[in-house]
Amino acid sequence: MREALNAFARHAGADPGRIALIDADGALSYGALLAAVRGTAAALTGERGAVGVLAPKTRQGVIWLLALAWAGRRAVPLPEFFSAEQWAHLAADAALSAVLAPPEAAAVAALGLPSLQPLAAGSGPEAPVGGASWVIYTSGTTGRPKGVLLGERQLDASIAALAEASGGGADDRMLSVLPFALLLELVAGLALPLSVGASVVLCAEPRQMVRTAALHRPSATVLVPDLLAAWVAALDAGQAPRPEGLRFVAVGGAAVPPRLADRAWALGLPVYEGYGLSECCSVVAVNRPGARAAGTVGLPLPGLAVSIERGEIVVRGPTVMEGYLGGTPARGCRHTGDAGYFDAEGHLVVEGRIDDVIVTSAGRNLHPEWIEAMLLEDPRLARCAVVAGGSHPRAVLVPARQDLLSAAEVEPLVARLTAAAPDYARPRRNLLMSDADLLHRGLMTGGGRLRRRAIAAYLETLS
Repeated sequence: MREALNAFARHAGADPGRIALIDADGALSYGALLAAVRGTAAALTGERGAVGVLAPKTRQGVIWLLALAWAGRRAVPLPEFFSAEQWAHLAADAALSAVLAPPEAAAVAALGLPSLQPLAAGSGPEAPVGGASWVIYTSGTTGRPKGVLLGERQLDASIAALAEASGGGADDRMLSVLPFALLLELVAGLALPLSVGASVVLCAEPRQMVRTAALHRPSATVLVPDLLAAWVAALDAGQAPRPEGLRFVAVGGAAVPPRLADRAWALGLPVYEGYGLSECCSVVAVNRPGARAAGTVGLPLPGLAVSIERGEIVVRGPTVMEGYLGGTPARGCRHTGDAGYFDAEGHLVVEGRIDDVIVTSAGRNLHPEWIEAMLLEDPRLARCAVVAGGSHPRAVLVPARQDLLSAAEVEPLVARLTAAAPDYARPRRNLLMSDADLLHRGLMTGGGRLRRRAIAAYLETLS
């Protein structure tokens, strides 16, 4: 993201005293942040191996991320929500040469890689070195997620397009809540505001989001549906004042329930639904201020050609990834695997996955067969189906015999069988059903195949 870094440096040169970051330690100016980034980059130049980075929601985390890009390194964010097995896979797949993480991060030490602790000292490179890249591992549809390779071209194109679509500018104050391991936050919550001269308020603990917003009065933020729901609940309960000066709340990572969006608007939260995927640098389409179309994810970003081919959303343009790490080049085109269509005004409507991949309300992806295989390790189960269920999936279990399991045993059993999976993939609020009941309700075929979509719809009626 060399163009974004150069824009950040220009703002620092023109107004070094302007506030760039606000965190628990107070405010940090553009001039001080640039000096720290350059100084830290001085310790990161030279060796070209990939660096895993566990960046905390602090000024130190921001400095690390920007310094890696400034030094032209390949950065691989380490998702906090990954399991130990997924982290080990990530380290091997990305060929990490070192890690950059807080010293108290014991899980990082378990990877057995050299730990970098660069200090913000020295003058460092005057301009970004160039050649930086990012490898983004999403929550993964299986236990072995793929690395999405993004270069400076993709990141700069995405940042510029998002700035145009959102109307972001130097007067903005961005509330940064999501972890930096999420590409959406790295691009929209950090790089974009710094490239336009805005201030970024770092909220290290999502549970403090509402309090932080009341204290600092942000003008923009990026959320997932779960966080939006928490803010709405706090406002409904009278636990927070109505926001003042908030103009743009981008919500992505998963579908936004229409009732939630409507309630948010009624409470003063201007919600703009968006859609994207890491393979397209996180955002493909988003609703715009003054031009929101409820029930859609808005217009495609400038510079992208989005089409519907045999019912599938296909994206072409400069934000499409280089390819999966070690895979074939994407060549500027991504078949998303999502079904959708355009309304009469050209707004994109996303209907869901063409396949059975589950997207939780926290924006995590998982394939149900991954978890189903864990559950079926218990011989008492004849079959099972894992479906979407909010922030965690839900499972329907079918015992081999009705006397083998009771309803009271279901939750402990599922927890034990899926203990090796990351938390986001472990089913909650599960249900025990018989073959006869499933057949009666149309949730299973005569050949014994469970109908996931029908089961998901049925469980919705029980919520």
